Amino acid sequence: MSEDRNHPNALERLITDLGPLVVFFAANALRGIFFATAAFMVAILIAVIVSLIRYRRVSFLLLFSAFMVIVLGGLTLYFHQAWIIKIKPTIYYVLVASLLLIGLLSDRNLLKAVLGSVYPGLSDRGWKLLTRNWVIFFFAMAAANEIVWRTTSTDFWAGSKLWGFLPATFLFAIANVPMLMRHGLELGDAKVDPPVPPSQ
Repeated sequence: MSEDRNHPNALERLITDLGPLVVFFAANALRGIFFATAAFMVAILIAVIVSLIRYRRVSFLLLFSAFMVIVLGGLTLYFHQAWIIKIKPTIYYVLVASLLLIGLLSDRNLLKAVLGSVYPGLSDRGWKLLTRNWVIFFFAMAAANEIVWRTTSTDFWAGSKLWGFLPATFLFAIANVPMLMRHGLELGDAKVDPPVPPSQ
């Protein structure tokens, strides 16, 4: 089996990562937050299964995201409380930022372990700066999610994941490229990917 067969291309990754989020947004628009939560749970399970069958592997972050969707989505449906699914991005961002920060402070760069092949040639200094930037960004995104879901409607919050948080994540990834190039990034082979699945 070829290496390409085991690794999704950019379009396939986009579909796998964004599919569940698009399903969530559409289902909320059609039937409301609780139907959307159930649809989100099914969609992210399908994403995991497709990744497993198609590539014989599932990334840890996708599994982690799926776990959180299933657990918090299940609690949302069981208690019929929309706020539970709304705090999922907050919990996710805080957990990932905290893990990256702990790794940074203990000289065990977790971001490099996960994305080493995505940023070829990057120096240790570059990895530290990149990790620091993502830690700040993820804590900021957690705060933003709290503000949005607490001060706006459910429809606005659901939509903001697609047209707000998602573009912000990709734009932030791109904004880091000039700094990475100063620290050894081989741009020709690099992939500008955020270190979390956009479907979070």
